[in-house]
Amino acid sequence: MNRGRPAVRGAVVDAETRCIHYATPLDVIAIKFPCCDEFYPCHLCHHEAAGHPAEQWPTESNHEQAILCGACGHLLTIAAYAHTNACPACAASFNPRCKLHWDLYFDT
Repeated sequence: MNRGRPAVRGAVVDAETRCIHYATPLDVIAIKFPCCDEFYPCHLCHHEAAGHPAEQWPTESNHEQAILCGACGHLLTIAAYAHTNACPACAASFNPRCKLHWDLYFDT
């Protein structure tokens, strides 16, 4: 683990935060859940490992650094993540299909 890089919980399968549920080359983010202040690769990992129901980030929390780029460890705000398909620090592409699950992580 890199010094200063947040730990990622759940069924993580590689150093870029891919998990047993989502493991394509583009699945390189982890999301911090507000209910536990912990990063997980996906909602399924949280469900299986956290021991409590997931909470979504409220709309007024768009300034929170809740997205971790698994490729380089850069933290993005929710607002920045909402408006990009790649990491602004390392240009790693993010899976655009993750936005289909937006309501599992963020209050819409």
